[in-house]
Amino acid sequence: MKVYKHLISEKKEFVLSKQLLRSRTSIGANIEKSVGGQSDKDFLSKISISYKVARETIYWFKLLHATDYLSEQEARILLKDAEELCKILGKIQITLKSRNS
Repeated sequence: MKVYKHLISEKKEFVLSKQLLRSRTSIGANIEKSVGGQSDKDFLSKISISYKVARETIYWFKLLHATDYLSEQEARILLKDAEELCKILGKIQITLKSRNS
């Protein structure tokens, strides 16, 4: 949310920032849905969606950096966090898939 606010107020960027906002909020929403999953399969499905959207978020960060809306330092910090989240979500997927095999 802070990145979105920064982009629209400081940089006057509205198109990419809205895409970023949608993807970032979708990650959390799908993780929350996974907690209420009706089965392991449902949980895995929502976690998988969260992973895909986290990968999409990385794309938006890279694009915002490439177009100079994010500085090198800002992009590095945000990308590191997003990549760490992908690792966590990916590990959850691997664990669940191996447990269900």
